[in-house]
Amino acid sequence: MRKPPKIPESVLVVIYTPELDVLIIERADRPGFWQSVTGSKDRLDEPLAETAAREVGEETGIVVGGPLVPVDALVDWGELIEYEIYPVWRHRYAEGVTRNVEHWFGLEVPYRLEVTLAPREHTAHLWLPHEQAAARCFSSSNREAILQLPRRLRVGNAAAAGKAASQQPPKDA
Repeated sequence: MRKPPKIPESVLVVIYTPELDVLIIERADRPGFWQSVTGSKDRLDEPLAETAAREVGEETGIVVGGPLVPVDALVDWGELIEYEIYPVWRHRYAEGVTRNVEHWFGLEVPYRLEVTLAPREHTAHLWLPHEQAAARCFSSSNREAILQLPRRLRVGNAAAAGKAASQQPPKDA
């Protein structure tokens, strides 16, 4: 029985530690092609965060919402790109579909967690400093997402600090 066509809307999840070590995984169908976790929606109405958490679990065994990785560790970066689907993978989509929309997420884990790969999808994994991880990725958009990590964390930390400061009572109260 043939699988239904893939939905041309997907997620990219950059998994990283507080030290900015990034997890990359090697594709089983294309040795030498390293990437972050990626995957398409299973259904049109599937929330993107659900897609991201599901793909992380399927591809790495890391459980978003488990004891080591709380649900709020998965952050929608609010970034999306549209790209042309590589011809070698177009057969997975409905006839005539040539473009995909990808939404970027970050997932902070406490340290280099043990990974359990889905062997039909990936054959190896590496935890590398973010610049080295980016350099290994075959996709230019995946490289860019990883290279943006330090800036995204500075912006996120500044916003969190501002929010915390606004919730403090006035000093003269």
